[in-house]
Parts: sequence; structure tokens; C-alpha cells
Amino acid sequence: MTSDRFITSELNTREETFETTLRPQSFADFPGQTAVKERLQIMVEASRGRNEPLNHILLCGPPGLGKTTLASIIANTRGSNIKSTSGPVIEKPGDLAGLLTSLEEGDILFIDEIHRLPIQIEEYLYSAMEDFVIDIMLEQGVGARSVRLNLPKFCLIGATTRQGKLSAPLRSRFTMPCRMDYYTAEDLCTILTRSAKVLDIAAEAEGLHEIARRSRGTPRIANNLLRWVRDYAQVMHKENTAITRRVADLALQKLDIDEDGLDDMDNRILEAILVKFKGRPVGLKSLAVAVGEEESTIEDVYEPYLIQEGYLLRTPAGRIVTSKGEKRFGIQKITGQQPELF
Repeated sequence: MTSDRFITSELNTREETFETTLRPQSFADFPGQTAVKERLQIMVEASRGRNEPLNHILLCGPPGLGKTTLASIIANTRGSNIKSTSGPVIEKPGDLAGLLTSLEEGDILFIDEIHRLPIQIEEYLYSAMEDFVIDIMLEQGVGARSVRLNLPKFCLIGATTRQGKLSAPLRSRFTMPCRMDYYTAEDLCTILTRSAKVLDIAAEAEGLHEIARRSRGTPRIANNLLRWVRDYAQVMHKENTAITRRVADLALQKLDIDEDGLDDMDNRILEAILVKFKGRPVGLKSLAVAVGEEESTIEDVYEPYLIQEGYLLRTPAGRIVTSKGEKRFGIQKITGQQPELF
């Protein structure tokens, strides 16, 4: 049992180290998110000029866009120490108190998936963020008493994929909310070019662009696909392991990622609405049953990209496929009739 835990820990450490090497360390090396970067750079520069701790920052947006990376860049640029944790890890007020009291003046506390904090922990954060104090209850019942702990002035950076899950009082205490959007193919090409250099991968610009445009606008997916294409080239094209456009296309076909960047589940979702439900609006529960996937996975993983690319719409009546999605499957709506297959 001890051996299994050691192996798991060793693998996790290697993966974290690998991911860290791909993460930029400065704003200059962080492509995309121009408006967000400008706001944060001004904020950090002003804080450094006044020699004051940063105000609290909330980074929100879909997973894989670089929220954790941005938090590290903020700390590096400001010259502050950063301590990282995640919402589900903090289960008791004592856990939060231990983290906060270990901070020093000007330090940064980064909480990933902050929307998953228990509500009682959120309430402790109110006074910590505003007044830099935390009141801990000792014992219970008649002998219960409160102990106030003074905290050093710190900066809380919260990252969340679901901003609406945060309570209004906690959300309002963040001075700088930053919404991160999906990346363009050009920005992803810049990221992949740097990643290929760091990993010492021979790659042509056209090959990297092919990966970038099928990466759903997400750097994490782009880097994962880059590693897969590297492996494919190494095994299937031993005479020339460089990543070309043709090699990238063949490798991504093996993952069922098509020319438009849609994978097998994306196509199943669209096909289910058009064929199984005859193009009528479909509720999330019915759609989940039809494609054999969890409701939350469809809503959080697949739908955002399909909506962004114009294949799917959410309406009060349910999900419907757009004309762009209909053309993809060779389906044409006839006025007054249900859509039919050609």
C-alpha cells in the first residue's frame, strides 16, 4: 500500500514538474488575453510603486486557459511569495486559519476552484479579505468562545470556472474580477511554438497551426495535443519525426478530432438533436441520456465550444442545432416540416 502511494506521488510530481516547464514566467511570454494582462500589469506596477500588497483578484473562465499560470506571473512580477491550494482541500475553518496565519506581509494566497469552498469557509474569508482578521470559534455550547487572529496584509487570488457559484458577498470583495476568454488560433500557435522549443520538438509552422486550430481555443488542450502528435510522429514516422501539417492531421484523426476541431462526443451531441429528436429543442437531461454522458460534462465541457463555434444554441425550450450544424450533417430544414436527411 505504501509502495502504491509512493508511485502515485512520484508520478504526480513528475507531471507537475513537466507542466511547470511549459508555463511562462512573465507577462511578456504570456500570449493572448490582452485586456486582462493590461489591467493586471497596471495593478501590479501601481502596487509595486506604492510598496503595498496587491488588491484581491478573481480570475474566471473555462478550464485550461491559464488562470494558475497568470497567478504565478503576478507573484513573479510583484516579487511576492505565493502559496497555492484549492477549494475542496479546505474543509474546516482551522485549515483556512493555518494557511492565512502562515502568510507574511504582501504574500499571495492562490485558491483554485474557489467556488467549491464550503459556505462556512467563505464566511470566514469575508473579514480576512476586508479587515485582515479572522475569528475562530473554540469549543461549543455554553463554553464556546471566539479568538480573533490578526493577519498580515495579503492578496487573495481566486480562480474559478463557475463564477456564478460564488456567493455575492465573496464575489464583491474581489477588487479586480478578470474574465478570460478562449484563445485565437494565432495565439495558440505562439504558445505551441514556445512549448515545442521547451520540449525540443522539431515542428513546422503549418504543423503547429493545424494543432492550434483544432485545440478548442484552449492552451492546455493544445499542449496535450502537441505531446500526442510528437508521440505519433516518433512511432509512425520514424524516418522523419518532425511535426508537419500532414503528420498533425493524421495524428489528430486517430483521436477522432476532425477538421473543425470537433471530437466524437461533439458530433454525437449534434447528431442526437438532429436525428434522434428530429431537430426539436432538447432538454439537458434528455440529451445526456441520448448520448450516454453526464449532464454536467455536456454543460461544462462540450456545450461552450459548440455554442462559441455557432453549432448549438440554448433556448428556453431546450438545445437546438443551428443551420451551420445542419449543413455539417447534410440536413436541410423544409419550411413547415421536420428536418430530414438527404
